[in-house]
Amino acid sequence: MKRRYFGTDGIRGTVGEGPITPEFVLRLGHAAGRVLARGQSAGRPTVLIGKDTRISGYMLEAALQAGFASAGVDVVLCGPLPTPAVAYLTRALRLSAGVVISASHNPYPDNGIKFFSGAGKKLPDDIELAIEGEIDRPLGCAPSQQLGKARRLDDARGRYIEFCKSSFPMEIDLKGLRLVVDCAHGAAYHVAPDVFHELGADVIAVGAAPNGFNINEGVGAVHAEGLARIVAQHDADFGIALDGDADRVVVVERGGRLFNGDELLFAIVRERMRQGPVQGVVGTQMSNYALEQRFAQLGVPFVRAAVGDRYVLEALEQRGWLLGGESSGHLLCLDRHTTGDGIISALQVLAASRRLGTSIAGLTAELAMLSQTMVNVRVPAGFHWQAHPPLVEALARAEGELTGKGRVLVRPSGTEPLLRIMVEAADPAFARSLAERLAATVA
Repeated sequence: MKRRYFGTDGIRGTVGEGPITPEFVLRLGHAAGRVLARGQSAGRPTVLIGKDTRISGYMLEAALQAGFASAGVDVVLCGPLPTPAVAYLTRALRLSAGVVISASHNPYPDNGIKFFSGAGKKLPDDIELAIEGEIDRPLGCAPSQQLGKARRLDDARGRYIEFCKSSFPMEIDLKGLRLVVDCAHGAAYHVAPDVFHELGADVIAVGAAPNGFNINEGVGAVHAEGLARIVAQHDADFGIALDGDADRVVVVERGGRLFNGDELLFAIVRERMRQGPVQGVVGTQMSNYALEQRFAQLGVPFVRAAVGDRYVLEALEQRGWLLGGESSGHLLCLDRHTTGDGIISALQVLAASRRLGTSIAGLTAELAMLSQTMVNVRVPAGFHWQAHPPLVEALARAEGELTGKGRVLVRPSGTEPLLRIMVEAADPAFARSLAERLAATVA
């Protein structure tokens, strides 16, 4: 059955437009509460609700809380906190589920709802479908004696800071390092700087003054172009940029080089390999071909999942592997956390650098990244590129030209009438030329 509301990472949209309206979120909370109550073997279900720093979070939090309470579910509120913090606290407190009100790296007019199971993992498809099945039913209300209650978890921030620190090796610290930590004016603004500071680093916090409207505005992981300048300005060793809900990270090193998720994943894997065998690594359709090539040379199995950290997680769990991630900076270290965590991922990279006494550039020197060129082509509704002979024939020729040297990926957008054509090759001009040649067969 096709999902109507849930996407690859919860439900997301522009506030005030369906489905991100107070009425829908109220119904969503009630529907999720009904599903949780059915699956609860004993006692009353309890959910944790966290959010990022968007102005709409207040409104949606109240609607979600009312929906859960009306279904007889208790609520624990933790206020602004990173998405992975909600996953951790849900598991640590043995709660029924966790919910995050966030649109991640999107601008402030957007918002969304993400769910975690009691194990601190994204909900499986069957539970999301069960929730969708309840949304259009009459709202109703539990009897007064069964209504849910709400309380606030006052020490949520401190608990999560200690959890992040526990993921860093006890035998090393960050003393002597100066770090610029960009919190994107998001959920990590009062968490991330303290984590790195308490591990010994001299921290310069930027993007740490949220006002409800400035989340991800020219700052954070999706706007890291200015981070190199700030690192140079403060003579820092590293710049660490998170996104609005702090589940992704990119890093800038002294000298201005930016490292994306593929490179950071490689650095973590290489350091883990020095501790023992790495069973395998999961990337996505967008992971750089150089990553796949180098892991093959190192004898590390590598598989690609669909784009989206939930699919990376599914592939890891199916194989019993621990490490994976996306180029965008969603990295999973399942020996440290159940979900992608920007702060913990950054700590793993810094730990690798400290342990081996080398820079990130040194850790990734053997990884020769290929140039990636993306061309978006607007297509008619219902267009199936596999049934378009000119593109299929051109694609076969392009793959022949790139055998062993690069890669072509053709995929439709999940949200717009666009066909995305991506070419990877060592020569940027050749990659661009090949991508435009393929696009011309459709345009």
